[in-house]
Amino acid sequence: MYVCICNAIREKDLRCAARRLCGDAEAVYAAMGSKPLCGQCLEEADDIIAEEVASSCMSRAA
Repeated sequence: MYVCICNAIREKDLRCAARRLCGDAEAVYAAMGSKPLCGQCLEEADDIIAEEVASSCMSRAA
């Protein structure tokens, strides 16, 4: 599934980047060589990034 149509960023790619990088959607997009264009994806992208951060924190705690 595409999270960001403007930049053709797929959910799986965003999740992978979120596990390696720090920051919000705009920071992760920048590290991926993109920037938000229309901005409609930012809320969903931030939610996905938060899920990955929470998941990686849970893995480290276990």
